Parts: sequence; structure tokens; C-alpha cells
Amino acid sequence: MTRLANKTAVITGGSTGIGFETAKQFIAQGARVIITGQNETRLNAAADALGENAIPVKADVRSRSVAFWPSLTDLDHLTAQVEATFGTLDILFANAGIGYFAPIEQVDEAFYDNQFDINVKGVFFTVQKLVGLLNEGASIILNASAVNEKGVPMGSLYFATKAAVRSFARSLAAELAPRQIRVNAVSPGIVRTNFESKLGLPDGAFEGFMEAVKEAAPLHGLWATLREREGKPEEIAQAVVFLASNESSYVTAVDLVVDGGYMNV
Repeated sequence: MTRLANKTAVITGGSTGIGFETAKQFIAQGARVIITGQNETRLNAAADALGENAIPVKADVRSRSVAFWPSLTDLDHLTAQVEATFGTLDILFANAGIGYFAPIEQVDEAFYDNQFDINVKGVFFTVQKLVGLLNEGASIILNASAVNEKGVPMGSLYFATKAAVRSFARSLAAELAPRQIRVNAVSPGIVRTNFESKLGLPDGAFEGFMEAVKEAAPLHGLWATLREREGKPEEIAQAVVFLASNESSYVTAVDLVVDGGYMNV
């Protein structure tokens, strides 16, 4: 039985990593999916790999300057494409995000703005632009992070953006409840994707951070017998499928942490 039969979905940042794996599982469960990304070549390759039920739409969640005035041009284009292709929408996975680490002394305004523009502003306006197309009973999933309640050196901005995303899930769930629209966050732990290459960490720093997390998590004893046991993109995608499906019909405003137990022990 397919869990998302005849559902329509949008996944931002759907060309790689967790977004791509989620698109794959959505389609396997019967959904039609629009995936977005900034790199058109990579986006089209992902859509080709996913098959005919994946539609690529090039989109940057950040605002752009149009006639010297900020404009959410790409999100407006995405909304028009969703309406033209699907008419209405059942599932929105606001997944696009970045993360960079730096000592506070080295943070400038551009460094700050880039992370908040994508991870916070981008998530909020993705939901705002598409909310009018969502059917009653639709599901919104926001990609936060297991670090949204943690703190580490050099991670203040990235961690703060993910705390904001988790907060969105609470308030938007309350606001959209009259339409029976559920809003939840999914918070991955350390997951092996190409994301770590975008963190701006010195050589070897990410591996050291990953090892520290693995040591702290309660599943570490099991990991010792495996080649590696950080999370896998498909494991996060399975959690997103649950939040998107009717199996989670009584679940809203939660933060589903998928991190091997790191946050809770």
C-alpha cells in the first residue's frame, strides 16, 4: 500500500542529500513531487534520476534585487509553477538550508545575512508563498536540526537559525490549525551528505565533531561494531514520510529528532 497515493508535494533543496532521498521515498509512496535547487544542472540530473513523477523548478529561497528593490522572485515563480502543475498542494517540505561556522570575531554582516536569509527568511517565505495552495489537512515539514537546543564554539549563527525554524513549527501549527494543516519540524543529527562540505570548517574539523557526537550518543556501543553509524539521508527521509502521511494525523507542532539519541542523553 502506498502511503502518499495521489498526493502532491514540494521539496526545496531537493536535488541532493536529505531532500533528494525524501523525494525518492515520496515518489515510491505514490506522490508527485516538485523539487527545487539553485544549480540547474544538478537539479535536472536529480529529476532525471527520480523519474517522471519528479518536476524540477530552479529556485533560490533568498530574495533578489529587482530594480534596486528586494524581491522574492524565485519563490513567486515556484508558486506559479506549483499552481500550474498541481493546482493545489498536499505536502511542503521546506528543506533548503546552509551552515557555516566561524569564530565570533570573524563574523561580518554578509556572513550573518547569508545564513539567516536562507535558513530563516527562506523557510518562512517558502511557507508564506505556498500556504494559499495547501489543501485542508495538508502537512508542512520544516528541516531544523538536532543542534537547535545545543551550543558549540563557532556555531552560534547556524544553531540560532535552526532554533528559529523549530520555533516556526510551533507558531505556524497554531495559526494553520483552523485549516487542519499540520506543521512539524524534523531535526536530523549528523548525517553523511554533501552538506558538511558547505560548513566552512577547517580540514578535519567536521570529522572531529562527528566523532564527538558519536561518542556522546547512546547508540555508540552499537556503532563500534559497524564501519560507520552516523545517520543516513534515507533514515531522515523515512521520518519525513511519516510526518507527511496520514499516519501522523494527530501530530503537529512537534520536533521529531532523528539523531541516534544525541540530544536526549
